[in-house]
Amino acid sequence: MSRPGRDDAPDRLYTLTGGRSRSAPDTPFDLVTLIVAECDPVPGMQSEYAEILRLCERPTAVVELAAVLRLPVSITRILLSDLLAAGRVRARHPRRGDTGDAPDPDVLEQVLVGLRNL
Repeated sequence: MSRPGRDDAPDRLYTLTGGRSRSAPDTPFDLVTLIVAECDPVPGMQSEYAEILRLCERPTAVVELAAVLRLPVSITRILLSDLLAAGRVRARHPRRGDTGDAPDPDVLEQVLVGLRNL
């Protein structure tokens, strides 16, 4: 079984991204960054952009989008960066360094023990 996006012809991926190999430096997306659509797709929009907007009616993680679109995460990030620059999506980045919302390590240990016992 092949990985999503690996069977795509390289010229299709090149066309999707306009030849770019990285998203804009000021819009890095983590795999778990949540994306929310700010508008509906418009007629004539590239099909991948329209699909992203439909999928993101509710907050959706970047990695989840890539899986559903069957595209490599790097390509998905480029498409998301285009939509973000156009104001069509909003990104909610995971919190870093905020220990107030972090799960209790003891609870995580108990969950891990429970999973191992399954």
